Amino acid sequence: MHIGVAYADKFKRTWLTLDVPDGCTVRGAIERAGLLTQYPDIDLDNQRVGIFGKFTKLDAKIKDGDRVEIYRHITADPDTVPRRDQDED
Repeated sequence: MHIGVAYADKFKRTWLTLDVPDGCTVRGAIERAGLLTQYPDIDLDNQRVGIFGKFTKLDAKIKDGDRVEIYRHITADPDTVPRRDQDED
């Protein structure tokens, strides 16, 4: 199966595509992608993961074409931080 794995920290975004065997889990895809070595601060016991923006469990089976995502903790409450105007960029 051909899948993607994505993670972003404060400084860098990583998007990797790789082939995994049928029956591969979210955890297996993350481990095969090498992100745990590249980003030692990833803690799968405490961080959420998902497939195409929907939370899932580490033992969930993935399908061909899925995008596995590792989410960081929110560091600012979006309800208290003023939104930037899109035209400011």
